[in-house]
Amino acid sequence: MSSTRKNKGLSRRSVLKGTAATAAIAAGSGAVTGFPTVWAQNIKNVTLRQFGTGVSNLNEVANKVKEDLGFTLEMTALDSDSVTQRAVTQPKSFDIADIEYWICKKVWGAGNLQPMDTSKIKNYDKIVGIFKDGKLTPESVIAQGTAPHTVGFVDGPDGKSFASKETGWMTLIPTIYNADTLGIRPDLIGRPIESWTELLNPEFKGKASILDISSIGIMDAAMVCEAMGEVKYGDKGNMTREEIDKTMAIFTEAKKAGQFRAFWKTFDESVNLMASGEVVIQSMWSPAITAVRSKGIPCVYQPLKEGYRSWGGGIGLSRNLKGLELDAAYEYINWYLSGWVGGFLMRQGYYSAVPETSKQFMSEDEWGFWFEGKPAKGDIVNPQGKVMEKAGAVRDGGSFYERMGSVACWNAVMDENKYMVRKWNEFIAA
Repeated sequence: MSSTRKNKGLSRRSVLKGTAATAAIAAGSGAVTGFPTVWAQNIKNVTLRQFGTGVSNLNEVANKVKEDLGFTLEMTALDSDSVTQRAVTQPKSFDIADIEYWICKKVWGAGNLQPMDTSKIKNYDKIVGIFKDGKLTPESVIAQGTAPHTVGFVDGPDGKSFASKETGWMTLIPTIYNADTLGIRPDLIGRPIESWTELLNPEFKGKASILDISSIGIMDAAMVCEAMGEVKYGDKGNMTREEIDKTMAIFTEAKKAGQFRAFWKTFDESVNLMASGEVVIQSMWSPAITAVRSKGIPCVYQPLKEGYRSWGGGIGLSRNLKGLELDAAYEYINWYLSGWVGGFLMRQGYYSAVPETSKQFMSEDEWGFWFEGKPAKGDIVNPQGKVMEKAGAVRDGGSFYERMGSVACWNAVMDENKYMVRKWNEFIAA
């Protein structure tokens, strides 16, 4: 394993810190108004504490909240395991949890989050269908794994268990999501890559990598094993012990044969492995691709014939939140979905839960490139303001509907999660 530095609290999204300059082209604040005067007078005294792994844990967002809404948003960025632990064991330490849906499945049962009334969400009707019924379009096939809509609703304001359909009460208000795939170095590979099977192709012995976060890595492994025809899963997102054993056996054999150069947990590690050329094919996240490209190094977020592995995140509210602070939290959520943050996120290669409002905060060319899959009319800049794509470039994987319409599975928490984690750790240690 490569000796890359450990980054406390560094997630796939923490690279986005310091990217406010990119968003400067977006005019207007998008602030939501209309609250009583007394509320507005008291709002300055409100401080909301937010933690999580999400992209909204950025100083730029906190500053914009202060500017537009008047109250203080304190943010703490943690890794996935720490997020889960805090949500379960420290309910009085936070007001807002910015978490992924698979984490919600782990933490909701603790009773530390409160169901949210969708009638208070001004753009609820504009939230994409993925988060409501699992379908991007009426014809869509619902992907395997912990699809957001399966843990997105409860029966009422005191709901303890997940509902099978829209109820008016959400566990998380969705904010961000993406379709993940393998990153490749096309200049070092020199031929087309079309399948997940290539991760274990002996051609790339000693030059492949997979991320060492078990709930995500196991899904990448399943995509590979299924594509190889080695394992036929009933549901990749909820494997039996036998399926877990078969999957890990295949990857352990590959590891012992020297297939993997390294295993990574942080954004920086994945970027360094790919940029250096030590690795030519690996699990990757969208902004990591961006970071490699910003160095002038070819890197592709490769669409694969078997489809994408997807993830989604949202904002949850503490059970202890009430009164003025609860009102402020709903105001924050409405502001979040009103467009500024969405445009900010979409320039990084993510998708907003309410694309319609985000469009107002992007240039026509940015929207065309990132959302519609159109060739860029001018240069597309990365979050640091450097040119990432030249005029004429097309986004890897194409449009929003092409990419999200090809999702095969979601990051998942399985019934056999503890067993899966143990087997994954054995694989890493083998």
